[in-house]
Amino acid sequence: MLNITLPDGNKLSFEKKVTGSEVAEKISKSLSKKALLISIDGKLKDLDTIIDKDCSIKIFTSKDKEGLETIRHDTAHILAMAVQELFPGTQVTIGPVIVDGFYYDFARKEPFTEEDLNKIENKMREIVERDEKTTREVWPRKKAIDHFRNIGELYKAEIIESIPEGEEVSIYFHGKWHDLCRGPHLTSTGKIGKFFKLMKVSGAYWRGDSNNEMLQRVYGTSWSTQKDLDEYLRRIEEAEKRDHRKLGKLMDLFHFREESPGAVFWHEKGWSLFQKLVSYMRHKQDQAGYKEINTPEILDRSLWEKSGHWEKFGANMYTSETPDQKIFAIKPMNCPGCVQVFNQGLKSYRDLPFKMSEFGKVHRYEPSGALHGLLRVRAFTQDDAHIFCTEDQITEECLSVTNLILEIYKDLGFENVILKYSDRPDLRVGDDSVWDKSEAALIKAVEASKLEYSINKGEGAFYGPKIEFVLRDAIGRDWQCGTLQVDLNLPGRLGASYIDKDGSKKIPVMLHRALFGSLERFIGILIENYAGKLPFWISPLQTIVIPISDDFNDYAKSIHKKIKNAGISCEVDLKNHNLNYKIREHSNAKVPMLLICGKKEVDSNAVTIRRLDSNKQENMLITDFIKKYTSLNKAPSI
Repeated sequence: MLNITLPDGNKLSFEKKVTGSEVAEKISKSLSKKALLISIDGKLKDLDTIIDKDCSIKIFTSKDKEGLETIRHDTAHILAMAVQELFPGTQVTIGPVIVDGFYYDFARKEPFTEEDLNKIENKMREIVERDEKTTREVWPRKKAIDHFRNIGELYKAEIIESIPEGEEVSIYFHGKWHDLCRGPHLTSTGKIGKFFKLMKVSGAYWRGDSNNEMLQRVYGTSWSTQKDLDEYLRRIEEAEKRDHRKLGKLMDLFHFREESPGAVFWHEKGWSLFQKLVSYMRHKQDQAGYKEINTPEILDRSLWEKSGHWEKFGANMYTSETPDQKIFAIKPMNCPGCVQVFNQGLKSYRDLPFKMSEFGKVHRYEPSGALHGLLRVRAFTQDDAHIFCTEDQITEECLSVTNLILEIYKDLGFENVILKYSDRPDLRVGDDSVWDKSEAALIKAVEASKLEYSINKGEGAFYGPKIEFVLRDAIGRDWQCGTLQVDLNLPGRLGASYIDKDGSKKIPVMLHRALFGSLERFIGILIENYAGKLPFWISPLQTIVIPISDDFNDYAKSIHKKIKNAGISCEVDLKNHNLNYKIREHSNAKVPMLLICGKKEVDSNAVTIRRLDSNKQENMLITDFIKKYTSLNKAPSI
């Protein structure tokens, strides 16, 4: 007798071995139709896998994350199948599932065109319609290598050669077409459905190495319903409109150059936005008891060796050797320098918690292909802070940091925040008793926030547990920004200590905290969240005064001066263009308010206000305008 335990604890009995499909059918006819794959004792398997011993199972449908990912995995295979049917001689390489879709890399001399993508997509629908059966075979390693080499699939043969000896080599067939794959897969091509779309083609180096051949990467997306596909395509369209790189150019905020890849050239308006965020953060941190410091950008190799970064992060560090043969590194993070400041002067338990903040410029090498506007750079400014405290203070300080982060996000329009909590990894430093206290403190802070959270088991840093703060933007995208980490390692490695009540020397706990993560990246997120229409108090250029003719230039200049003196950023447009041209130009640049001046306004000492994205106009005395918008020129919580 075969006993199978279901997720709800109920058991099913079978007199002989069965497949996952047969189990699904016994549970219900409707589940049998919807079932896509199965897990056996926690391991994902094909639905037609034979079950021949007692086990626990779970059946997945397209409503489950696992089911949707399998649909996307199969769609990647069907993409490769379609390409080789249409373009014989094309070699296939790898085709993984990614967020919201999949890609497949191809070796082909001729580049794929937009027309080719349409042909491929139509062929994919034809393959789905054929509903070809999917089967799995396990081959000897040598047989697999020889087979793929003989049919001209040299990349696939190379992949198999890299599989360790003794590891299973599984081949999936969709009809006659086949591919090396671990699986699992759906039972036939028809199970995929037709809710997919090919998105774009780009270049990609074989195995991600720029010394290797350039391949063609075809991206696609796949969903379980037409509604989900349409919604995704709508989000993509909206995201393109909000692309911070395009808006940054329209708003005259920044640009990038090949002479310094991954580093931002800030323009006046972009730098104004940057400094407004810094000023706001300084105010909030000052209120919270932080002392701002600044540490050198270049530090001797020996410090990075002591901290452990040289060993674990060395490949991403920029280094330099001086004429006297000393090796220095441009800092990839601020924490070792901060510890050096803490170490100056004897610290007592009475000094703790000791909070230091720093807007520190850091540099990290990122592959050129990974760079993406402000969102992925090599040079960036972290809004770092480090809190030195006792073990007994961890809980209170973690709660304080969490509340501060949430308050700042709310000020900036992000109230939909998700937390990710990561606890101790297998490889770690520190006593379990300290880990117990640290984890308890962090989870208490998470629960006190009353926000949705997930637990990443064993994903903490080797030196302590951590919280990641994930923002959800206006179109439903998630952005990981702030972090809070408990460090049980670095203070000891770098000689940090304090004198306790009993006169003994103790090592403090160090909390690493970043609210924005990086100012560059956060500005990119802000621009995309608001589609460039930033809140008035952080807009780099808040108002522009526009006279309707040269006759009113003097009045416009006087209004401009009064507004600037009131602390509101303002420019006056005296260019020789008509009014409609000026309105269109400044609206495209996302200026919140245009102040129109003509005879009526001169006679009444007023301005006519035209707000961004509104055709309505409002006449207001200049004194009332200054009074109203001076009071609005600050964050909601200040």
